[in-house]
Amino acid sequence: MSIESEEYAERRERLSALLVEHGLDALFLPPSSDLEYLTGLHRDLPSFGHLSYAHGWVAGAFLVPGREPAFVLPRMVVEFHLDGKPPPGAVVVHEDADGGLLFSEAARSLGAARRVGVGARAWAETVLELERALPRTELVEASSLVNRLRRVKSAAELGLMSQACELARAAMEATAPRVLPGVTMTELVEEVEHQLRSRGSRCPSFPTHIFTWGARRLDSGAATASEPLADGETVLFDFGAVVEGYCSDFGRTLLCGEPPLGYEEAHAAMLEAQAAGRAAARPGVLAREVNAACRAPIEAAGLGAGFRHRMGHGIGLDVHERPFLSVEDETPLDVGMTFTDEPSILVDGSFGVRVEDVIEVTGTGGRML
Repeated sequence: MSIESEEYAERRERLSALLVEHGLDALFLPPSSDLEYLTGLHRDLPSFGHLSYAHGWVAGAFLVPGREPAFVLPRMVVEFHLDGKPPPGAVVVHEDADGGLLFSEAARSLGAARRVGVGARAWAETVLELERALPRTELVEASSLVNRLRRVKSAAELGLMSQACELARAAMEATAPRVLPGVTMTELVEEVEHQLRSRGSRCPSFPTHIFTWGARRLDSGAATASEPLADGETVLFDFGAVVEGYCSDFGRTLLCGEPPLGYEEAHAAMLEAQAAGRAAARPGVLAREVNAACRAPIEAAGLGAGFRHRMGHGIGLDVHERPFLSVEDETPLDVGMTFTDEPSILVDGSFGVRVEDVIEVTGTGGRML
């Protein structure tokens, strides 16, 4: 399963209508989830640092209502990230070319643009060059507009996200037997990520996080990652898979040995909270109201101080997308939106519990993907 070219074209048609509605003549997007959503140009895998090339700041595309995307790309990006195959009509900027001039010519080909939207991931250098190329043009932030298009998922998107969720569940099932005294958080991370990749995940959807919460804290992202797990500790998993660019975000809590005092009651309250949040995720309900529904069972159990997180966040091509199921978010939900449902309870010095699944908003509540 993949996104067909017709769906990308339909997305750009909806974008064109939105640009006209907001008085924007064009939109510039750098390589990003927004550009991938609208054109299918894949992003690179996340990495430490920034892969830097000559004229790297020019990379992106201008999107104008009624026209095909106009790409400007460094030669190195085309050669090594696009297999030497630039998109049709792309301006390819070679190392010894005048990148500023070529970018300026591409920008001016927009015509007498009064207002141009810019993606939130654009480099400061890119924005400054746009200002030089279009001195009479107002530049405005526009990723929030693209987010409005991305919130409701198509059948194809839901299918890919369901695959990513299933990969995460399978990886958890394969890893669970490793949760024994003596294992380290580093070893559990390696097992989870091996299981994800061997099942077809392009990469983890974010850095895999595995940790304990209790009398001591072992954490895959800290110096304690190599310390062995002991009997009676709870292990919290937070990871996700990627299928055709679409993410899952998944969580479970596993016991090593016998449960600590209060664990079973907290675990039951957490599962009740997850179910309550899922049931509240209906069209027209405000995001903050869904969050409140999730919190209620944990508060009723007297464990509210341990619920330090929000219920969840939007998810799709990015692992964190707006809107958020959180106390501050007034967004009304709509059918086809996707969110994480991830209540947790952290009791300092005793234990932690967390669970996380991805849900789709339907007319009768959230459906687990």
